[in-house]
Order: sequence, then structure tokens, then C-alpha cells
Amino acid sequence: MLKLLRLLLLGLAMVVVFVLGTLLCLLRPRHPNNVHLLGRLFHLACPLIGLKVRIRVAEQAKGLHSAVYIANHQSNWDIVSLPGVVMPRTVAIGKNSLFWIPLFGQLFWLSGNLLINRENKAKAASTIGKVVDKIRHRNMSIWMFPEGTRSQGKGLLPFKTGAFHIALQAKVPIVPIACSSYFGQVDLNRWDNGELIIEVMPPISIEGYKSTQIRELLKHSRQLISERIAVLDTEARRP
Repeated sequence: MLKLLRLLLLGLAMVVVFVLGTLLCLLRPRHPNNVHLLGRLFHLACPLIGLKVRIRVAEQAKGLHSAVYIANHQSNWDIVSLPGVVMPRTVAIGKNSLFWIPLFGQLFWLSGNLLINRENKAKAASTIGKVVDKIRHRNMSIWMFPEGTRSQGKGLLPFKTGAFHIALQAKVPIVPIACSSYFGQVDLNRWDNGELIIEVMPPISIEGYKSTQIRELLKHSRQLISERIAVLDTEARRP
């Protein structure tokens, strides 16, 4: 009964968000602050699923003009939990197949997010070049999931290099974001699904790194996130 009620409420909430989001994006299509505002709306759904989210932001990560944000990607529920920390003038990069998800995909693109064809290296490189130009000339930031897919309880997966190429070419810091492990924690038939903790960590300066050192930067970033997830897992309250 509780699950059914929640599904109905979530359905209604998503309809409202999609309607408001579409109107907003039609009034100012692909505006750099659309994603931030829509993210806040999606994040409001967390109480509906019985999930408490604690957010921490390092002082050094506040007020950045431009950055590349990288976060661990666990499950479909990331769509309501992680947007709570999306900063203003930040857009996400996702695979182009997202566009074909009914309603969500079209709103994802219209709000200003970017789609990349990972199967075509030439097109992917062209998209990265456009992203770098946006960062440099429009004071924008980028959000990416360097794992490239949901981990679904398998722990932090290997990182891909795209986010790090963008940071080096745009000459902006990388901001790691760690989210405590919560895959399988949400049971819509349970009133209290515990909590998760999201921490925006201090920026990683790319000064001193060369294009030949992408793997070193990737390894360092991944290690910081992995270690922080382990700490957050000991703090997060389970249902």
C-alpha cells in the first residue's frame, strides 16, 4: 500500500516537474542555470521515497567560477539525490542515447545539458572541444560521472578519461563529489529508508599536470573519492 501511494505521488511530482521544467526551458532554452533549478526540483522528491540526504560542501569548493565536477554513479535514484548539490551554471554531459528516454531525455537536452556519442571518437572529441569553449567563454561548469555507467552495488568502477581531458584543456579545477553507498537501500514499502551523505570535496588543482599525465590525475581523483566513500559509509544511517 505504501509503495503504491509513493509511486502515485512520485508520478504526480514528476509530471509537475516536467511541466514546469519544460515551460522554463522553452522560455529560456539551454540557459546555463536551468539545470541547477531543475535539479533542486528533482531533489525535493527525496522525502517522498523516505530517504534523508545530508549535504556537505567544502569551503574551498564554494564560489568557483568554473570547474569539472565528478561524482560516483550508483543507481536510478541518483536522479533525485545528487541534483541537490548541482551548482549554478553547471550542466551535465551524458551519452546521446539519453535523448530517447521519453520526456526525461528531451528535457535533459532542452535544459542545457550536453550529449556525447561515446562510440564515435571523432564526434566525442568534437563535443569535448565545444565543452571546453563553453567553460572558457561562458564561465560554466561541467558535471560528469567518470565511471560512465551506474555501479549498481559493485563499488567504484574504473574511471574514463573524458572529464580529465576537459579539465586540462579548459584549465579549470576538478571537484570530486563522494556519495555514500546506498544501492538497494531504497524500499518503497518501507517508511524510513535511512540516509545518504553527499560531500563536495575541495577542488583538485590541475596546475603542474600535462596531457601526458591524464592517468595520474585520474588515479589521484578516483582514490580521493574512493577513500571518502569509505568514510561516509561508516557515518550514514541505515534503515
